[in-house]
Amino acid sequence: MKKLIALFAASTMASTAAVAGVALSGSASVSYDDNGSAASATTYDADLTIVGTGGSSTLTAVYDLHGTGFATESVDLATTIGPVTIAADMFDVAETNLDDGDGDYLSSEEPTDTSVTVSLDAPVGDMTIALDDEGEVTLSGTWAGVTITHAVDADKTTGAVSIAGMDVSVTNDAAATTWSVATTVSGVDLTLDSENDVTAAFGLAGNTLTLTHNASRASVSSNATNYSTDAVVAYTTAALSRDLTSGATLTATYSSKDDSLTLKAAVTF
Repeated sequence: MKKLIALFAASTMASTAAVAGVALSGSASVSYDDNGSAASATTYDADLTIVGTGGSSTLTAVYDLHGTGFATESVDLATTIGPVTIAADMFDVAETNLDDGDGDYLSSEEPTDTSVTVSLDAPVGDMTIALDDEGEVTLSGTWAGVTITHAVDADKTTGAVSIAGMDVSVTNDAAATTWSVATTVSGVDLTLDSENDVTAAFGLAGNTLTLTHNASRASVSSNATNYSTDAVVAYTTAALSRDLTSGATLTATYSSKDDSLTLKAAVTF
């Protein structure tokens, strides 16, 4: 990787045409949250994405920007060789390992995020076969408008289809089934899932209003890999956003969970 970086640096110095294969994008935001009855807080976030393309290969790196420099969020390399696609996740994310009620991994059981996946466009109808570095075989394809993905070892199957204006997705993960339905009615985008969460988004006098009802969640006991997860009562959020002439987006979000109001200004480039 060091040699690759050095080679890239030398090539950009030698010719300005070399930067044609590099694209920069990013986002930044600042949020003020009154936190209801708790102390208010102001938070900041900025991210930079670098995409380098050479022929059929693409390197995508995402960085979090903060006062002390860069923090890597992800590094992915993808390339194609004939009918074969190779994708490498080159960064292992450092997860938090706290027993704070949100189901964090135990430090000794945190999974490794790095992986290599090899996909082959097999000549079997529209099917694609993928194999990763842990031996997981995934079969996917679209037949009669229905997209199906099946992970053999994980015993996980997902089906997605658009029927009569509705986008339907069903997932069976080791005999546990979840689903979601999304549609648009009279200009209102509606989403409903198997956990009884409901979202409605629509335009309102030049703004976008998004109403979300989050159903209650039962507590989940700790196990061999994760700490416990606290129960959550049902709550509703209302987010009103507007695109400003400056190029930024201003969003005000009210949450009944803690009776809080959050103001967020964000920009992408």
